[in-house]
Amino acid sequence: MAGTPTTPALAPARAWRVVLEKIETDLLDGILRPGDRLPPERELATTLGVGRSSVREALRVLEVMGLIRTGTGSGPTSGAIIIATPEGGMSALLRLQVAAQGFPFDDVVATRLVLESAVVDAVATDPALSTARAREVLEAMDAAGLTAPEFLSLDAQLHLALAEASGNVVIAAMMAGLRTAIESYVQAGAAGIAEWDAAADRLRHEHHAILDAVDAGDATRARTLVHDHIVGYYSSAGLARSAPADSVLGSAPADPTS
Repeated sequence: MAGTPTTPALAPARAWRVVLEKIETDLLDGILRPGDRLPPERELATTLGVGRSSVREALRVLEVMGLIRTGTGSGPTSGAIIIATPEGGMSALLRLQVAAQGFPFDDVVATRLVLESAVVDAVATDPALSTARAREVLEAMDAAGLTAPEFLSLDAQLHLALAEASGNVVIAAMMAGLRTAIESYVQAGAAGIAEWDAAADRLRHEHHAILDAVDAGDATRARTLVHDHIVGYYSSAGLARSAPADSVLGSAPADPTS
């Protein structure tokens, strides 16, 4: 007599995705929220019909994405807890994709231009938004004797502080991810600038001018200044890889028929 048909087991490569899909659905339906603890591995495996190794693989992916925090033991911090920190996962994704050249460096920088133009526009046009945190970082950047790595680390904090001032958490997370993804290139670019002290003075002046325009509510000038600031640094550091800086970093390319 023929055996009773059975449902084939899910392949491991697909099984962990089943776990992700279940958690995503529960989040969308409001069954799970930040601060909630996921069911234990054994329960998830039994409920979804997958192996515990697939559950563990899914949890590792979620942790890298910044969606959960995992802890051992039996206390209040044990297990997998929903935390929703998008900047962590986005930073990891962008950093790896840039390293693997899945996201071309020039495209990442062009995206940064779009985001930062939107940031200064938003902050300049809304009097309720404050640049106080960015001003604090700018004051630290004015200190004498900063090394290039110290200066550029503060530079990253300044641009992120402006993004956070916009009040748009998606833009802030994307900016954090973009800056993390290209940080090593930005730092390496300083070595390609012959007169670093002069360049740092110019960057300080540009930062002050950008914040002054934002605080004055002059969005048009702020957008122009932040565009020229970003393009200027990458051009002077020789970091644009595949095309002249103006064409890949936001300006219209030259007409090939001219």
